[in-house]
Amino acid sequence: MKEALHKIMALLMAFVVLFSTMSFSIDMHYCGGALVNTAFFKKAQTCGMEMQTETTSSDRSLVGKSCCRDEKIVVKGQKELTVTYNNLELHHQVFLASFAYSYINFYNDLSQKVTPFDDYPPPLIVKDIHKIDEVYLI
Repeated sequence: MKEALHKIMALLMAFVVLFSTMSFSIDMHYCGGALVNTAFFKKAQTCGMEMQTETTSSDRSLVGKSCCRDEKIVVKGQKELTVTYNNLELHHQVFLASFAYSYINFYNDLSQKVTPFDDYPPPLIVKDIHKIDEVYLI
């Protein structure tokens, strides 16, 4: 059981390291104030209603403001992982050590538990109480 717990903890720590160092972007396209499309790692598709900001005619009264806008959120990951256990303050070290100790001992092997009534047989049934009390399941 403890071996499985150690494997799960190692896998969890690998995911933490992976996701803390990974960078990603979220691209969103709004049309008229409403969110139309969202994309991860690439540019969001447009709704096709973008207006041209420049016209070839000399009439500038036709130039309008587009109802669409794009937003991009970039989440940058860490470049270096240099945090060690010795760089933490004392109360953080005490918390981490006590948390790890209590978490590992939380999952004890259940096969070591002893049930105290295994050696005693159940009581003998002398009379059928359901028939005596005339209680029947329908």
